[in-house]
Formats: sequence, C-alpha cells, structure tokens
Amino acid sequence: MATTPLLSNVTVDVTTNLPIKTIDGNLILYIVFVITIAYVLTYLLSFILLNVSERTGWYRSTVTMAVPLLKLIVYTVALYYVTIAVIEPSLTQMVAFSGLFGAAIGFGLKDLFADIVGGLVIIFEKPYQIGDKITIGNQYGEVKDIGIRSTRIQTPADELVSVPNFSIFGQPVSSGNAGDLAMMIVIDIFVHSDADADLAMKILREALVTSKYVIISKRYPYTVLVEDFPFYMRLRAKGYVNDLRLEFEFKSEVTRRAWAELRKAGIRPPTFVPPSEEMAGREPVESGD
Repeated sequence: MATTPLLSNVTVDVTTNLPIKTIDGNLILYIVFVITIAYVLTYLLSFILLNVSERTGWYRSTVTMAVPLLKLIVYTVALYYVTIAVIEPSLTQMVAFSGLFGAAIGFGLKDLFADIVGGLVIIFEKPYQIGDKITIGNQYGEVKDIGIRSTRIQTPADELVSVPNFSIFGQPVSSGNAGDLAMMIVIDIFVHSDADADLAMKILREALVTSKYVIISKRYPYTVLVEDFPFYMRLRAKGYVNDLRLEFEFKSEVTRRAWAELRKAGIRPPTFVPPSEEMAGREPVESGD
C-alpha cells in the first residue's frame, strides 16, 4: 500500500513536467523535413555505394555491407533531431521516460523492436551480406537489401521477398558464398544404370572445366563424383561459378553441353528417377527411349 502513492507521484512528474513543445505547423514541417532528408540521403548513399561496388570486383560484398550501417547511422541521427525538436527533457526525466518507452515497446512494439535488434545483429555479425545467395526458412535468393526492419531477397523467380530481421533468431540461415563473389554450384546429371561410368564422368568433367563461367584454382577446386542406385547412376559435379549471379547460367550451360556429348556417346537418361531427387532443386531428367 505504501508504494502506490510513490508510483503515482513518479507517473505525474514524468507526464506533467516533461517539457513537450507546442505542436504547430513549423514543428510538423521541421519533422517532415528531417525525415525526408534522412530518406533521400540513405537512398543516394545506397545508390552510390551499390554502383561503386560493381566496379570493385572481389570486394563488392565488403562495399555493399556499408549500406545498412550507413542507413542505421542516418536514421539514428534523424530520430535524435526529431526527439530534441519535440521535447527537451532533463537527465532524470530521460531515464524515467526511457523506462516508460521500454514498457511500451515490450507491450505494443516488441515485433518492431525485435526486427531492429535483428538488423543490428546482421550488420555487425554478418551471417549474410548484401549480394549473398542465402536460404532463410523456405526462401532462397540473392540479398538485395538489409533494412532496419527487414531483409529483401530476390528469388530465382525474380520475386522480391521481405523477410523480417527477427527471423534470424528462430530459423537456420545458410549462405552459399559467405561474402565471396564466387560460389560453389552442385550439378547433378542422372544416367542409365548400364552406362559407362568412367566415360560419363569424363564428359561431365570436360563440360565443367571448359565452362566460360567456372573458376578453378587451389582456393576454388572442382570435383566429379558418381553414385550407383538401383535404377540409375547419379553424376555430381561440384565447381565454383566466377560470379554468384551467374549461378543458373553456369548450371544450365554445363548441363546442356554435358548431355549433348553424353547422347553422342550413346549414354541414355534413366527410365526412373525418384521424385525426391527431382524435387531437390535439380534439373528434371528426360525419360529414356
């Protein structure tokens, strides 16, 4: 019972003594001006940095990661100027007001706050970067932007998907290139079980290493594997595409050229491939004759 009047006094002091300025047309115009300047500045900085990144080659991802950090700085400064334009609290009032604001976040804005915290984690821990090919939840694509609230991913179907930043806390995230420009691509080709495995592997290897999209070095090795199943053989080529944005062009070119030579050698596709193989993001296989 003794704490109730004390709590009431604190509430009254904070709400009545907080020096909130008179809301008039000039103040509203000032707030709109600050927000507009912040938006235009972040847009221009993003545009400039993304264009500069295209000229930096292997350092493209490093340059693009400055974009979300600059956005955070600009919007934080804008929020500061808007706050001091509306109120001029003392240190004690700021502490009390921060407590009330924290309670408001906890009850009504917790999702937004979680998105902001998730954005900060992404910016500083870098589980993925702008330009990376990532899988988060059931979404796969290239990271086009990391914002304060969400990450935008461009899918292979050219759809722009916004994923809330707090998803990073509850879902596994995989990055195909981890900030690198090159990315490993896995290409599966299924052939008939009676095919000459050595010849088929040689053809697939030749199609892989002569691709105009491949990069081969000690850092970026390649390999070709074969695995025998009851009704088919699976040839699997692993190689690095020289630019992750050419992922599908690389896969398509190697597959097309390999099958052209396999047919010339009399190697046929299988008559049956389990649906689980075809649904794993691989090219469908034609039925045998």
